[in-house]
Amino acid sequence: MSQDEFRDVLPGTAEFRLPEPSPPKKMNGRRPIPEKPDEQVAKLESTAEPAAAPEPAAEAEPAAIDVWDRRVADGLAFLRRRLAGAYEVDEFGFDPELTEAVFHPLLRVLYRDWFRTEVFGAENVPVDGPGLVVGNHSGTLALDALMLTVALRENHRHLRLLGADLVFRVPGMSELARAAGATVACNPDAERLMTGGQLVGVFPEGFKGIGKKFADRYKLQRFGRGGFVSAALRTGTPIVPVAIVGAEEIYPILADLKPLARLLGVPYFPVTPTFPWLGPLGLIPLPSKWLIQFCPPIPTAHLTEFADDPLVVYNLADQVRETIQASLHELLQKRPDPFAR
Repeated sequence: MSQDEFRDVLPGTAEFRLPEPSPPKKMNGRRPIPEKPDEQVAKLESTAEPAAAPEPAAEAEPAAIDVWDRRVADGLAFLRRRLAGAYEVDEFGFDPELTEAVFHPLLRVLYRDWFRTEVFGAENVPVDGPGLVVGNHSGTLALDALMLTVALRENHRHLRLLGADLVFRVPGMSELARAAGATVACNPDAERLMTGGQLVGVFPEGFKGIGKKFADRYKLQRFGRGGFVSAALRTGTPIVPVAIVGAEEIYPILADLKPLARLLGVPYFPVTPTFPWLGPLGLIPLPSKWLIQFCPPIPTAHLTEFADDPLVVYNLADQVRETIQASLHELLQKRPDPFAR
């Protein structure tokens, strides 16, 4: 009998099987990871919140553009155009690009920060088409005219000022005034501007207004012969009266040295609390609070045939003057402190 046959005849040998190997335990290093019961796993799976969808990757922000690099580039481009003569001026010498890039940014510092100007009734100014803005004049220097141009540019469009002959006789000042849009205060130029649909500004008081003493502040002087009215009547242009409060306090005139004014060939030589005592520092305007009120326009299209009638011209000029004077009183009540914020 062979060995295999002998093993087969032994009891229980046929049913003998080797034990199944135990499943391997999960190890974390040398420590076994305990298994959770199946019911606990099912419970956790049922109560677990669904996994949130992966957030899309944030797009990379574009590199910030250096503001100063842009300003330098714009400045160099502006200089290149000026040197090459690649800019336009109209028949009166008005240079819109130079006005927008140089004149108005400088004047806005005075307009907003120094004088803290507030404007009322800007909706009374025509948005397009011709218009004649008539205002009171004061302040020793014609800063009120410059601030009026900024106010209208902030709300509407460019104002074409009519200036006195003296402005255009001073070397250098004439070129700057024309580049800023001003021209000589004469009826032919005013009518040409208004016929072309421009907004024209005039100050009928002239040197009588800006050269009056502080004791006469906000008292309108004579409006002359009403030439501005006849120009508006010939072109059918509406007249917009405007009252300006604040300019009287920037250089309060205490006295006028007339002999020195005649010697220098100027309309007046002012003596203020700071000039000429402080020299060039006396030219710094005092920081008064400014208010500008645009009154409702006065239509003239129905009066074109009366452009040469002195009675109609004088009556309309008086109406404009009285409207401005009444508005000045209202603005002074709104501004009890000349140097308020």
